[in-house]
Amino acid sequence: MIVPQLRQPDKLQFIDINEEAPTLCPVLGLQDVQSAKAKAPPPSSSGGKAAKKKKWSKGKVKDKAQHAVVCDKATFDRIMKEAPTWRLISQSILIERLKVNGSLARVAIRHLEKEGLIKRIVHHSGQLIYTRLTTASD
Repeated sequence: MIVPQLRQPDKLQFIDINEEAPTLCPVLGLQDVQSAKAKAPPPSSSGGKAAKKKKWSKGKVKDKAQHAVVCDKATFDRIMKEAPTWRLISQSILIERLKVNGSLARVAIRHLEKEGLIKRIVHHSGQLIYTRLTTASD
């Protein structure tokens, strides 16, 4: 590697720092730096810091879900057949079991309630909870 060095005020000279020329260290009394490093004792391996620093794990990465965003005939038939038989019906349960989008699950729940296949237990802005219709024998 060639580095510019200004030795005289009006002349700019380039020197090669990769040469095997002895370098002087003012801290060690102008001795050769390579010989000073060679004379230094090796660091002891038993004391001090550990050899390798522990790395943090990246954590578990959840795969992106591929849920249906459009209700096709097969999904609609499955919602109409299976959902009214469950004891607890909510948006999150429809998403998990039928692999549909959240907005599609909300529309399906409203449709099932309008058809009279499920009844509402809790109506809250965050979570709507429904159950199946029960007969007198249940």
